[in-house]
Amino acid sequence: MSVKKTSAEKRHAQSEVRRMRNKAVKSEVHTSVRKYLEAVQKKDQKLALEKLRALESELDNAGRKGVMKANAVSRKKSRMANLYNVTFAAPAKAE
Repeated sequence: MSVKKTSAEKRHAQSEVRRMRNKAVKSEVHTSVRKYLEAVQKKDQKLALEKLRALESELDNAGRKGVMKANAVSRKKSRMANLYNVTFAAPAKAE
């Protein structure tokens, strides 16, 4: 004889599935951030640009899925792009 789940039990199961899915997406974003920052610290411009593009893609994906809010995604993308620009900017000529 099977016992029927209550709506609270079903809701809890659904929220647990969503929590694990969100955790996986956030983990991917954090990993991308770490790899990008490592590339910037090594002063490897080509690798850093590649990792920045991958990071932006991960952030857009997290925003689309609703794991991160749109403004948080934009803010993080902006800060990471600014870090790239500051780090790899051509040195200004001293006059």
